[in-house]
Amino acid sequence: MKTLSKIYMWVVFALLYAPILVLILFSFNDAGSLNNFSTFSLKWYGELFRDTRALEALKNSLYLAVSSSLLATVIGTLAAFAISRMRSKYLKAALKSATNIPMMNPDIVTGVSMMLLFVAAMSIPFSPLKKLGFATMLIAHTTFNLPYVILSVLPRFQQMDKHLTEAALDLGCTPTMTFFRVELPLVVPGIVSGLMLGFTLSLDDFVISHFVSSPDFQTLPLYVYNQTAHEVKYSMYALCALMVFVILLLLLAVNFAGGKGEKKVERPRKIRRKTGGAA
Repeated sequence: MKTLSKIYMWVVFALLYAPILVLILFSFNDAGSLNNFSTFSLKWYGELFRDTRALEALKNSLYLAVSSSLLATVIGTLAAFAISRMRSKYLKAALKSATNIPMMNPDIVTGVSMMLLFVAAMSIPFSPLKKLGFATMLIAHTTFNLPYVILSVLPRFQQMDKHLTEAALDLGCTPTMTFFRVELPLVVPGIVSGLMLGFTLSLDDFVISHFVSSPDFQTLPLYVYNQTAHEVKYSMYALCALMVFVILLLLLAVNFAGGKGEKKVERPRKIRRKTGGAA
């Protein structure tokens, strides 16, 4: 049984990662063909960095990903703090369930819903929204990033030792000072994880961006999709390979930050066990 489970696991991994490995391999193919691999070359990476439209789309994607992830992190951290402080367990459970709904929704449902919302908002007199573009994409990306930030930060607030907050208040700190000097530093690993996760999700989002974007502001996934409608440039293989490497590095950083935060939480617990819970 164990042998079959291992074989099944390797088959699944092969189906998932073999196409990515083939893409990365042929991004270094000088021949520019999928039929044969001639020589190892960085030719298509050079072509990519000479493509001004691709670089413009990359700049737009980075600008949007950084802006939306930062905004979602600030709002999500405050929301997680508020949820953790709620006394009504029914209201807290309801808010947690409502937070999880956007993650369960298919992207196409979220994209169409956001598009209809923005079109309705643009029809209102004196509306600040005049057309689809960066503003609508920023709102959409911040919206679908929020649940992931809350999911990363909320457990940190719940695992926090409440006696630290009480001690800070007893020593003369105001609730605001306690939040910024005691509570916020303890949840930094969760904040960093949520920030990086939001950045990654925003960087490679296509479906939602497709419904709320305009030709004036095109992100990298939209640019790659438009390329597939015609003859695909081999520089796109290089572009996709670079995206894979960037996302891989970000995910490794998220896992590292999460593991480091868990060690910090476990250390005070071990100390309390050794001392018998004495202050």
